[in-house]
Amino acid sequence: MLSPDELQELEATLLPTLERHHLRLLAHGLRTLQAIAGRRAGALPPEEAVAAWAAAQPVIAADAGFAEAFLLQMDGVGRQLAAIAAAAGREPLALDLADLIHWATGEADRRLRPPAAPPDPPPG
Repeated sequence: MLSPDELQELEATLLPTLERHHLRLLAHGLRTLQAIAGRRAGALPPEEAVAAWAAAQPVIAADAGFAEAFLLQMDGVGRQLAAIAAAAGREPLALDLADLIHWATGEADRRLRPPAAPPDPPPG
């Protein structure tokens, strides 16, 4: 779970509302995967561990459709965290909110940056 200070830090970014929402989901997914693994460093927990954890949660286990959607969401979060971590030279569970904000801000900057002008043709 994200602390009130972390939520405030996330909301203070200059990211658009939808991107802040995505960032919140990613941060909550990271914290969930860290809780499942029982640590805040290292590789992502295996799919079987995520499924076992979900099956032990009464709210998730009570709704097969939700359980399936949750597992798909955690798989997507895991893949995205693995990509962010690889680019940062870190392990996925070692990421923190500052890393995710840095990544999201960089992604937004890349989308907003105007495309580079094509080079001038050689004279001739």
